[in-house]
Amino acid sequence: MNTLDAIIQRRAIKNFDSKYVMTLEEKKSLLNIALQNAPSAFNLQHWRPLLIEDPAQRVAIRKVAWDQPQVTDASMLVVLCGDLSSWESKVKNILGEADEPVRNFIFPAIDKYYRNKPQVQRDEIMRSNGIFAQTLMLAAKAKGYDSCPMDGFDFDAVSRIINKPDHYEISLMVGIGKGISQAYPRIGKLSIDETTKIDRF
Repeated sequence: MNTLDAIIQRRAIKNFDSKYVMTLEEKKSLLNIALQNAPSAFNLQHWRPLLIEDPAQRVAIRKVAWDQPQVTDASMLVVLCGDLSSWESKVKNILGEADEPVRNFIFPAIDKYYRNKPQVQRDEIMRSNGIFAQTLMLAAKAKGYDSCPMDGFDFDAVSRIINKPDHYEISLMVGIGKGISQAYPRIGKLSIDETTKIDRF
């Protein structure tokens, strides 16, 4: 699918064909597109997607997600978490093969940017996961699937259900599958003149 077509046609679909099955290989292939191609600050790849395959766990999450049907009915459900410690724990794995001058610059820069700055760490994973989620949803649309990003759920309850590590934060969930309903009409879209200024507000 043409990239612009995928962007224009991607909509948040609320109702999915619960009988449609995606193979685990298909799901991993979609995730891998986002994993290998979504950008992140310093290439730290803060995202930690959790693919929910257990039907009982889907039911438990749906109960704390406003009973949204896409939680159980979408063929694929991803709880998208981010690793708050990625800047420190993964940096040498990720950038260790960079040229020495690059390492000499980037390691201290990353440390200075993140250390003792929990809000910066949290903001960063939210930005990276937002980019990851959009990349995943566009890849899904390009492969003929529909998707729905979700943040309408009890984050603490879902954290307990998935046994979330303390150094992770949940950003959002994404359901992917074959939609069986039309997206809601596009209403109230603000124009470029209403939202976008040039140089200064």
